[in-house]
Amino acid sequence: MELQDWKLSELGEDIWKKKYQRNDESFEQWLDRVSGGDKQVAQLIVDKKFLFGGRILSNRGITDRGVTYSNCYVIEPPHDSIEGIYEAAMKLARTFSYGGGCGVDISTLRPKGAEVHNAALTTSGAVSFMDVLEQTARVIGQNGRRGALMISMDSSHPDIHDFIDAKLDNKLEKCNISVRMSDDDMENKPDILDHIALNNYDWAEPGILYWDTIKRYNLLDEFANFEYAGVNPCAEEPLPAGGSCLLGALNLSEFVENPFTDKAAFNIPEFKSAVRIAIRALNDVLDEGLELHPLEEQRESVRDWRQIGLGIMGFADMLLKMGCQYDSSRALDLIDMIGKTLVNTGLEESALLAMDTESFPECDLRLILASTFITVLRNSNVIEDNTIDLIKRYGLRNSQLFTIAPTGSISTMLGVSGGVEPIFATHYTRKTESLHGEDVYYNVYTPIIQKMIDMELIAEENVSTIATAQNIDPFDRVTIQATWQRFIDASISSTVNVTNDTTVETIRDLYQAAWEEGCKGLTIYRAGCKKEGVLVVDTSKEQTMENTIHIPITDTSIDNCVAYGTQLTTGCGSLWMSVYFHKKTGQLCHIFLDKGSTGGCNSFMIGLSRMISYAGKLGGTVEGICDQLNSVPACPSYSVRTALKKDTSAGKCCPSAIGRALMELKQRYIEDHIEMSTGELKREEMTVNNCPECGAKLNFTGGCNSCPECGYTKCD
Repeated sequence: MELQDWKLSELGEDIWKKKYQRNDESFEQWLDRVSGGDKQVAQLIVDKKFLFGGRILSNRGITDRGVTYSNCYVIEPPHDSIEGIYEAAMKLARTFSYGGGCGVDISTLRPKGAEVHNAALTTSGAVSFMDVLEQTARVIGQNGRRGALMISMDSSHPDIHDFIDAKLDNKLEKCNISVRMSDDDMENKPDILDHIALNNYDWAEPGILYWDTIKRYNLLDEFANFEYAGVNPCAEEPLPAGGSCLLGALNLSEFVENPFTDKAAFNIPEFKSAVRIAIRALNDVLDEGLELHPLEEQRESVRDWRQIGLGIMGFADMLLKMGCQYDSSRALDLIDMIGKTLVNTGLEESALLAMDTESFPECDLRLILASTFITVLRNSNVIEDNTIDLIKRYGLRNSQLFTIAPTGSISTMLGVSGGVEPIFATHYTRKTESLHGEDVYYNVYTPIIQKMIDMELIAEENVSTIATAQNIDPFDRVTIQATWQRFIDASISSTVNVTNDTTVETIRDLYQAAWEEGCKGLTIYRAGCKKEGVLVVDTSKEQTMENTIHIPITDTSIDNCVAYGTQLTTGCGSLWMSVYFHKKTGQLCHIFLDKGSTGGCNSFMIGLSRMISYAGKLGGTVEGICDQLNSVPACPSYSVRTALKKDTSAGKCCPSAIGRALMELKQRYIEDHIEMSTGELKREEMTVNNCPECGAKLNFTGGCNSCPECGYTKCD
C-alpha cells in the first residue's frame, strides 16, 4: 500500500511526512512499524478508524535514540526548597528531551514573604519560581523537542491571586496555567472565580481544574495509596507523580453507515470491535515502551498503575454525516449510546487482558467495584452486568482507560474535527501570493463542508447555518462536554470558544455551569482577546491587513510611518524605545533603542535596533521578531533588580522586555488605526495569532492552538 492509497489531502500527506515518517520509510513500512506488526491494528489505521497519539506514530520502533511513546507526564510536585525546585526543573528538562510534555503543581511551595533560612530572610513566593520552570520549557523547545508545560496551583494557596495574574501581558508564553478549584472554593470563594473570569476575558488563561470532581470520579477514588499530583499540559490526563498518558483515538465519523442519507446510522458492532483492538494495542505499546520513559519514577508509576487513554475524534463530522446538529438533543442521545458502548467494551477488554496476563499491580478488586465511576454508571444502567461479572472474575489490566485529548495533528491529518469539539469554522480565508497587482482572497472549506458542497447537500451561501465553535450557544457547548464526561474516567481537553462581545459575567457563569454539570476542567477562549490582538479588515478594497506581512517594502521613510515611544526600566537602568510602523500596512519599519550612556551595553542596543529594523523591512512579523527576543536567556542584573527594587519592566532581560513592549506598541497602533478610520475599517471577530511555521491564523480548539493550513499544533 502506498501513501496516496490512504487518500489523505495534500495537507494530510504533508503532516504525515513532517511529523510521523522516519528516514524516508515507505507508507507500508511506517504502517508495520506503528502497528507493531498487528494486522488488525494496521487495518484500523488504513480504514482511518483509529490512530495512536502522535508520540507513538512518530517514535514507536525507533531504537537509535532516547524517545518516549507517551505524549505527556506529570512530575512530582517540587519539594519546598531551592534544591527541590531545581530538581523539578531537571526532571522537566529530561522528560522534554525525550519528547514528552509535562505538568507540575506548585502548591507545595511556601507563599511570598514566608521565612527562609538563608540570606534572603523571606521567600519571593511560589509564583516567582514559575520562571525557572517556564525557562526550562523554552530552552528545550528551541531545538525541536516538545517543551510543553502545564503549571497548576491549588485555590487554597495564599499566592493564588498572584498565580492567576502570572501570565498577564503575555508573560510565561511557554506554559499553560490552571487553577485547582475545590468544591468548597467554588461555593464560598467568589473572589477567586471572579478573578479567573476577568483574566480569562483578557488573556484566555488560567483554565480551571475542578479538583474534587477529578479526585472523586474515577476508578481509583477508593484507593488510599493513590493520589493525583497534577495534569498534563492539555489537562485531559490527571496523573499521579511520574504518571504518563499513552493516547489513541477512534475516529467516530468512519463508523457511520449510509452517511448523508435518511438511512445514516452508527455501526455499533464495528465500533465495539475497534474499541477491543484499540485497548489491546495501547496495552501492547505500554509494555513495549516501559523502559523508554526518561525517569525511573515514571517507569515505576506506569508499571504499577498501567494508565492508558483511549478517546475519540471526528465527533462533529459524525453528526453531520448523520444529519444531526451539534447542539441538539439528538446529539446528546448519540453521546449516551456511543459512551455506553465505549465504557462497557473497554472495561470488558481490560478485564480479559487481566485474564490473559494479570491485573495492574496495585489493583484491589473490591475498591475498583466501589469506585464512584463504576457505582454511578452502574446505578444509571450504563455498565452492564456482564461487564461487572468480568471485572469481578479477573480484575482490570488498567487503572485508567478513557480520555479525550485534543488530537490536533492526527485529526487534521485525517481531515476531521478533534475530540469533542464542534467544527471550528466552516471555512477559512486564504490569499494568493501575488507580486503583481492585487492579492485575491478565497475561501477554503473545512473538508466535510467541502464534501457536502460537492455532493450538493448544501449551497455555499447556506453554510452559515451549520453549527460551529463560533456560533453555538457556549452553554450548550458545556453540556456536550459534560455529557461525554460521564463516560470518561480521566478528563477531556476542550475549549469553549466565545465571541468578542462575551462579558466577564458570562465567562464566570460558564465556569460555574461546567462545575455544576460535572466537567473536570474548562478552558474558555474569547475571540479578539488581548492574547491574540485585533484583526482589521479594509472592506472597501477587500483586502486584509493582518499582523503577518511577508513582502519587503521600500517606502520606509519616517514620513510614511507612525511613531510610538515608551520608556523601560531594565536591570541596569532606563531604556528609551521609539518604534515606527508603516501608516498603511502596520509593518514594522524602524526601532531605536537608547540607554542614554556610552559603552558596550548601549552599543549592543544600537546593533539590536538595526537588526530588528532590518528584519521588519524585509517582511518579518512583529510576532516572529518578538518570539525570538523572548527566547533569550535571563540576565543576572535583571533578576537581581527585579528581586530587590521590583521596578523592572515585564521580562527577564532587555531583549525580552523590548519584545513585550514592541507587542504593546503594535497593539496601540492597531487600536489607533481603528479610531482614526473613516468608517471603512472595522473590527472582525477573528484571532490573529499566527502560526510559527507558515504565518497563517491559528485556531484555538481542544485546549490547543492549531493551524488549518500547515497542520502545526502546539500540543503534538
